[in-house]
Amino acid sequence: MADIDVVGLGVATLDILSLVDHFPSGEEIQRAEDMILQGGGPVATAIVALARLGARTAMLDAVGDDWRGDLIAAELEHEGVATRHLRRCAGCTSAMACVLVRKADGARTIVYLPGTTSELQAEDLPRHAIESARAIHVNGRHAAACRQACQWARQAGVLVSFDGGAGRYRPEMRGLVPLADVCIVAREFAERYTMESDLTAAAARLVSDGPRLVVITDGLRGSWVYPAGRPGFHQPAYPLPQTVDTTGCGDAYHGAFLFALLQHMRPEAAAAFASAAAALNARRLGGRAGLPSRAEVEAFLAERGVNP
Repeated sequence: MADIDVVGLGVATLDILSLVDHFPSGEEIQRAEDMILQGGGPVATAIVALARLGARTAMLDAVGDDWRGDLIAAELEHEGVATRHLRRCAGCTSAMACVLVRKADGARTIVYLPGTTSELQAEDLPRHAIESARAIHVNGRHAAACRQACQWARQAGVLVSFDGGAGRYRPEMRGLVPLADVCIVAREFAERYTMESDLTAAAARLVSDGPRLVVITDGLRGSWVYPAGRPGFHQPAYPLPQTVDTTGCGDAYHGAFLFALLQHMRPEAAAAFASAAAALNARRLGGRAGLPSRAEVEAFLAERGVNP
């Protein structure tokens, strides 16, 4: 798989997303403004974001041989993501989520059903695919396999990108951060990992664990970028006239930041590029419908006088 830029290792899901006037507070029937069926999952969506931008990508996961797994695989393939190492597990179901999106502000509430597949183990991984890629992108799912993949990547000089999402911190992830070259985490993850509420102190702790670039994201408040050995800086979020859905915006940021780094952009340019991609993704219902092309990101930034 020497033709692959980025290999993703994580969980691919199927999402049902409904645009609603309000979140139910009790038993009721409500007519949706819109409804779509779409693939999801943090790493999988970041990988699709990379593919939309022009990267050659592949996804590693275990999904069921059910209709949900069929749709998950078909959508990835439609986006140009290689699925030759996507394991299909006989007799198992694939993960699914129901997402209600509030029309007024794009806020979400999520109900999630895990699949019945077992986590991938180290022996399930295509080592050559990992070692021949330019980067791997992980978030700690398939824990044992994830650690091994990161170790192989580091030994082979492959860039390791780690996604620490909000609400996803677990103590065992402490072993992954030192293996990451690029560590992009939500503010809540950073605070729990470091036990620091001050972002500069939290970033310093994360950088001291080994990553050469740490980014702490905080939604509409933007992101704080800390290259090792250099002063950190703040990248504001780009507001849109109307936000439809914030699902997948963080994943779009991850994918776009990694894409920018692979294009040899400096951290300042990469942060602007990623923030633009995240903003553009909020234009449409669903975590992937609004994922932009490279030309769209560059046009968005040019309108704001930014040349990454």
